[in-house]
Amino acid sequence: MGMRAKVTTLLVIVVAAAAVVALLVLRAATDEVKGKDKNEKICNAGWECSGSKYCCNQTISKLFQVYQFEELFKKRNSPIAHAVGFWDYHSFITAASVFEPLGFGTTGGKMMQMKEIAAFFGHIGAKTTCGDMVVDGGPWAWGLCYNHEMSPKQDYCAKDVKYPCVDGAEYYGRGAIPVYWNYNYGRIGDGLKVDLLHHPEYLEQNATLAFMASMWEWMNPVKEKQPSPHDAFVGNWKPTKNDTAEKRLPGFGATMNILYGDIVCGNGYIDAMNNIISFYQTYLDEMGVGREHSGDNLDCAEQKPFNPSAPSTAPSSSS
Repeated sequence: MGMRAKVTTLLVIVVAAAAVVALLVLRAATDEVKGKDKNEKICNAGWECSGSKYCCNQTISKLFQVYQFEELFKKRNSPIAHAVGFWDYHSFITAASVFEPLGFGTTGGKMMQMKEIAAFFGHIGAKTTCGDMVVDGGPWAWGLCYNHEMSPKQDYCAKDVKYPCVDGAEYYGRGAIPVYWNYNYGRIGDGLKVDLLHHPEYLEQNATLAFMASMWEWMNPVKEKQPSPHDAFVGNWKPTKNDTAEKRLPGFGATMNILYGDIVCGNGYIDAMNNIISFYQTYLDEMGVGREHSGDNLDCAEQKPFNPSAPSTAPSSSS
């Protein structure tokens, strides 16, 4: 084995080990959260979901199986795709097993569970497609074509006391819902117990970790006293009077507001917003739910952003 091959193999092992450690730590933390209410009914559904009230519902692998994943992302391993062989169903379910006990894809009945999976994938598909209206299958067939930004337009390094840029690290978009900027790599890395600030490249080297990063974003608010995309979608979030006045209401539209802010929301019915909605609705159709069940407050055209971006740090995608 040549030196280059040895280095590559070692790097894969290191990244995989980081993902395993993150899984174990997060599962331990999840166990602490699950055990707070002793009077709450909890269930065990094997390795995928255990010790939580949410595990009393069907697990994601029961509702959404490998053939459905292949149908949604049918072109991801096409020879002209840019992340051939990277994304797979096993990595998705492995990552989801950390968050299912917290309600990811396991909240409510079957309808809500399927809708949340479609909503989550709607964002992923829209942000990683390399298709257009001309190519085979349209843009919806080409989700998970990328695992990183191909030609970064800026260095995405901003002054930040808590998460300063690290020499040699590059903070361009990576992952399923692409992560941009040093401060986002820092906070997501803290959440996953993986040093993404120093090693942002991990997100383009390990699919399980890349899915976990997106799920962590989905399950956590950007700031305290704000909703997570998950809570905004499944109805856990109760808007304040100020939210209502600024037209921020539960639904798919609010998930775009939280993840992208004024890049997508509050600008009328722009293509950037309509594109994400189209992925969500197409996936609802392909999963057998139907776009007629998209839910209320589908768009964010008139929503005031939760966190308006500063002109100098406005990301080109996920914030």
